[in-house]
Amino acid sequence: MIDYERLETRCLSKKGATKEYKAEWEAALYKIGDKMFAMRGSDKSGRSIITLKADPADGAFLRERYKDIIAGYYMNKTHWNSVYLDGAVPDDLLNDMIDKSYDIILRSLPKKTQKAILEQ
Repeated sequence: MIDYERLETRCLSKKGATKEYKAEWEAALYKIGDKMFAMRGSDKSGRSIITLKADPADGAFLRERYKDIIAGYYMNKTHWNSVYLDGAVPDDLLNDMIDKSYDIILRSLPKKTQKAILEQ
């Protein structure tokens, strides 16, 4: 079972990371700059998930290997994965997925914005 406080601490420990709650989605969005790198919410049945950006090849590999990692729920199925937080995904892997999602989004920001964030 995932410790939600530890999960949030991990997301917010990233330089420049912020949290925004979207009431209409019933989801917490973790952002860098104005772009989301993680979303914690639930699927239509109420199961808790976190959705993270991934390299398409890595994402496909993880979905094949772990039944509790699925194509991005409510998101682009190629570039996003969702992880069932009550599932059997190792904490180390989830932490690595958070780190990679953050890095992908950071690299997508303008160079000036990246530099400002990294110098915080």
